[in-house]
Amino acid sequence: MSDAETLRIYDTNAADYAKKNQDELSSNQRLLDFITACRPGGRVLDLGCGPGTSAAVMAKAGLKPDATDASTEMVALAKAHAGVNALQASFEEITGDDLYEGIWASFSLLHAPRSAMPGHLAAIKRALRPGGVFYIGLKMGKGEARDALGRLYTYYEEDELKDLLKTAGFTVLDCTFGESEGLDGVVAPWISVATHG
Repeated sequence: MSDAETLRIYDTNAADYAKKNQDELSSNQRLLDFITACRPGGRVLDLGCGPGTSAAVMAKAGLKPDATDASTEMVALAKAHAGVNALQASFEEITGDDLYEGIWASFSLLHAPRSAMPGHLAAIKRALRPGGVFYIGLKMGKGEARDALGRLYTYYEEDELKDLLKTAGFTVLDCTFGESEGLDGVVAPWISVATHG
């Protein structure tokens, strides 16, 4: 179930988040790697798409992105991008089999409760076509906590995340680590994992 306070904060701060997100796109090598790993012209899912800036890059590169987010305001921004099919949906509403060449979950599933993660990963695996690519980005750490803005986060260590992915049937290809400043102004460490189904 989506956290109501987290959604309220994203709805209220959608424009600011979109600007910050746009500023960081030019340096997002992981997004370019994801696009390259997908079959040209393939259908992809931007899960927890925020303002749709990543999905827009995918569309410009010739992919066919579906973009989903639980925030009403974020979906409204995502719909404004050419070539992006944006829909309001929570993580629990991931359904279907063999739909996507790739699924991009960049710093979205970190808002899901830890107890729900195995189910979300299983649904993502089903929605991917055989051999499809799945990229996931999360903040690193332990436990669950709210940030200074009130958003609920679940933090993961590298080994825990890799174990969850392997259990769900994904093959881990590589990991990238970094740190960046979030909407709350705090610089935090993160991990991005590339996998295929």
